[in-house]
Amino acid sequence: MAIAEQLAALLEVDFLGELSETELAAAPTLLVPSETLVGIAQARRLGVTDAGRLFGGVVPQAFVATKVISHRLITPTSQAPAEWSLSFGQDVAGHVLPGFSAFSAADAIAAGHRLLAGGAVRLKEPAGVGGTGQHVIRSAAELRACVSAMNPEVITREGVVIERNLNRVATLSVGQVQVGEWLATYCGTQTLTRNHRGDEVYGGSRLIVARGDYADLLQLDLSESQRQAVDQAVAYHRAALACFEGLMATRANYDIAQGVDYHGVAHSGVLEQSWRIGGASGAELVALQVFAADPTLAAVRASTHEIYGESVAVPSDARVNFAGIDDSVGPLTKYARVDAYEHT
Repeated sequence: MAIAEQLAALLEVDFLGELSETELAAAPTLLVPSETLVGIAQARRLGVTDAGRLFGGVVPQAFVATKVISHRLITPTSQAPAEWSLSFGQDVAGHVLPGFSAFSAADAIAAGHRLLAGGAVRLKEPAGVGGTGQHVIRSAAELRACVSAMNPEVITREGVVIERNLNRVATLSVGQVQVGEWLATYCGTQTLTRNHRGDEVYGGSRLIVARGDYADLLQLDLSESQRQAVDQAVAYHRAALACFEGLMATRANYDIAQGVDYHGVAHSGVLEQSWRIGGASGAELVALQVFAADPTLAAVRASTHEIYGESVAVPSDARVNFAGIDDSVGPLTKYARVDAYEHT
């Protein structure tokens, strides 16, 4: 709701709040859904007739919005949804970590066995967010136990991801937002924090945001690792548009992991995509606001912060997007702020 309200202010239109489907279809509205929309029919039912009426994305099938699309099947004839794209897995194979997606327990175990020959693997539930629903597996026994504990019907319906586990990992974010006349593209690094259960989860993002497209971002003073992440995200984005008919995204974010495997070999690859409002959206919005206020600015630094606990000290120049009790995680504060960007 906070992000939607800021979008309305940026576009100088009324903030309408939460509307019913009937009201949405009738209103000349920019829709900000909390999840990726599934299917053109649903998008039209909600009044999204073109990209200019959506902050987020539309996918042809639900599984396309999850991390399960990031890897190939263990064999081309393995069990998968009827709409599965073999081409996408082939196109992005060099831009993701070594891994497989599976839609049966047998395929998941076979994929895990193949990867375990090179060290520990990470098993991930496709719909997990913020690092949840993941298990690091170091042996065949652990693999069998982990897969056996999963509901076979859920594996068939949603799939499961098995990929190379990395050490000394940095998670980079690359993304782009299009709102009205404003287009911004960014790259940066995610931070981690501890939630109230002591789990290590997403704690925010620190971004370099360029006015314009990916080419404008690459004109900035980026490190080699950042440039590699941008190249991999662009390849993933273009392959998705080519392979999944009906895909549309006015807000796109890609997580890229960079680290080393058990043998010390360096890897970099896209972990997953987000075609919906996300953790970095607070930073995206404060950057757009600054660009709108000062047409001479080509780039800014922007950051989001997610802090668990009470009595959080928030900087005076920050935009607070949430401060209260989250029903799922307890006391939580989310804020965003922007700083000047200078070339070095």
